[in-house]
Amino acid sequence: DHKFDRLMHMLQKQTYPIGTILIVNTEEKFFPEKGYETWQNVQIRHIETEDFDHGGTRDGAASLLDGDLILFMTQDAVPADVYLVEKLVSAFEKEKVAAAYARQLPDDKCRIIERLARQFNYPEKSSIKRKEDIDRLGIKAFFCSDVCAMYDRTKYIEQGGFIRRTIFNEDMIMAYRFLMAGYGVYYKADAKVIHSHNYTNMQQFHRNFDLGVSQTDNPDVFNSVSSESEGLKYIKKMTSLLVHEGAAYYIPYFYINSFFRLAGYKLGRAYKKLPRKLVLACTMNQNYWRHR
Repeated sequence: DHKFDRLMHMLQKQTYPIGTILIVNTEEKFFPEKGYETWQNVQIRHIETEDFDHGGTRDGAASLLDGDLILFMTQDAVPADVYLVEKLVSAFEKEKVAAAYARQLPDDKCRIIERLARQFNYPEKSSIKRKEDIDRLGIKAFFCSDVCAMYDRTKYIEQGGFIRRTIFNEDMIMAYRFLMAGYGVYYKADAKVIHSHNYTNMQQFHRNFDLGVSQTDNPDVFNSVSSESEGLKYIKKMTSLLVHEGAAYYIPYFYINSFFRLAGYKLGRAYKKLPRKLVLACTMNQNYWRHR
C-alpha cells in the first residue's frame, strides 16, 4: 500500500549508500505494474504464497546478497528520516556486535494502547544486550525485530543464518544464537522507523498463538526464560501509562486485549495437544501448517 511507496522513497534518500535493494514479493499478480522503474539498485524476486516462511524466505534472500551488512525490513516499516541506515551501520563500530535493530514509532492513526506499547518495547535510550544480561533481562535479552534489523553477514553465516522453518520469531532465535556465541545485539534508538498496527482482539489472539507455537518448537531458546513474567511487567507498566496519560477509561479494554493475548499464547504453547482443526482456527499463518 502507500506505506511501501513511502518506504521505497525514503530508502532512495538515505545518507548512507545502499548497494542493492532486494524486494521479495509474495505473488507476482499483486505487485504494482508501474512506478518501480525509477527505483535505483532494485532487484525483485517473486515467490508463491505457500513458499513463504518467516525464516526460510529471509535466509533465501540473504543468500542472494553479498554486502558486509544486510538490512531486513518489512513492507510497512517507513524510515522516519534519512539517517536510518547510517545509524544502524554505526552500531557495528562497537566491539563484537552481530545485529542492530531500529526503534519503532507509532504512526498518526495509531490507537493509544499501541502507541504506549511502542514506548514500552522501544524506549528512547539505546542499549547493547549480551549473554551476561540474560539473567537480568529475561526474554527481553533475545528481543530483536526484523521489521527493521541489520546483521553482520559474516557472523550471520557463521551462526547458520535464520532457522529455515518457523512460524514466527526467527529474529529472536537468531539473537539467542548471537548472544550464546558471545556477540552483542544492539538496540539503536536513534535509528527510527514508523511502524504500528491497530490489531483487533482476535488478530492479537492469532498473533500470540503463533508466538506460543514458535516458543514450544524452540525449547532450547525459550524454556530457560519466562514470557509470562515479562507479560506481567507489560500489563503493570501499561496500566500506569494509561493513568498517567489521562486515559484510564481504556484500562478495561486493555485488560480484555491482554486476555486475548494470553489465551492465544497459552493455546499456542499447548498446540501439540490440540486437534488440527482448532490449530488452523487459531493460527495467523495457515500455510505454515499445510507443510507439516
